[in-house]
Amino acid sequence: MITKEKVVDVMDEEWVALICEAKKLGLTIEEIQSFLSQQEQK
Repeated sequence: MITKEKVVDVMDEEWVALICEAKKLGLTIEEIQSFLSQQEQK
């Protein structure tokens, strides 16, 4: 059985990996935040 906690942990790990990859590509935190904000508005 998959619990809500387990799903959140997996999502957290995926978000951390995504942010780390963006940082490796040279994106700033501001650029990442801007991109995510733009995606919410669509």
